[in-house]
Amino acid sequence: MNCAEYREAIAADPSESFDGGAAHAAGCEECRKYRQEMQALDEHIARALALEVPALRMPELPPIETGGVKRGGKRASSGFRVSRFATPPFWAGLAAAAVVAAVLVAGIPQQERSTDDLVGEILAHMDHEESSRQVTSVPVATRTLDRVVSPQVADMDQDIGLVTYAMSCVINGRTVPHLVIQGNKGPVTLILLPEETIDASVPLSGENVHGVLLPVGNGSIAVIGQREDQLDEIGDIGRKLAESVEWNI
Repeated sequence: MNCAEYREAIAADPSESFDGGAAHAAGCEECRKYRQEMQALDEHIARALALEVPALRMPELPPIETGGVKRGGKRASSGFRVSRFATPPFWAGLAAAAVVAAVLVAGIPQQERSTDDLVGEILAHMDHEESSRQVTSVPVATRTLDRVVSPQVADMDQDIGLVTYAMSCVINGRTVPHLVIQGNKGPVTLILLPEETIDASVPLSGENVHGVLLPVGNGSIAVIGQREDQLDEIGDIGRKLAESVEWNI
């Protein structure tokens, strides 16, 4: 089992009950870290779905009589009784509102998180995946590239450069394609984010990386290099991708 196969399997089964998974992770530090990310995400989802709402119980209150007319020293009943409350009590409305609010909060899609949070996750991932940015002339296997890209990208410019790294990675709680191509002045990272909508281009600047996050349709793409003198090429690659990428999602 190679890294790409392991990551695809652990994303589908975070419990790692599939054959060969534990053996591969034991010898691969990067995949062990990826497993931790997937298991943490799985636990987060499980907690979100485990919302327990207690049954709403209305208090039993004695009925009251309407005003009667005294007859012979006794108050005569008018013949009917009304409950003390014509509408549910105020606390019951609060309880119902709290339940609705909890459901709505749990259902807010992650794409509504701020762009700053997304940028922070991208830069943190770049630090985590530093080993992916190697200068090499060995292309990634076509089968691996298709498995990583095809589920989320329907079409993309095939002339963007030599793709030497392709992996499914978790960014902002979603599994997305992470590619590296060989640019003229060094490796260039592409992170394809089909469900992360942004309004405008955002600079990406970390301790050792420089790039841009571009809006593309209903999603976005991060194009990142390691040197400031790569920015012109990064801009060219970004424009090609923005014009050619079509999302499957």
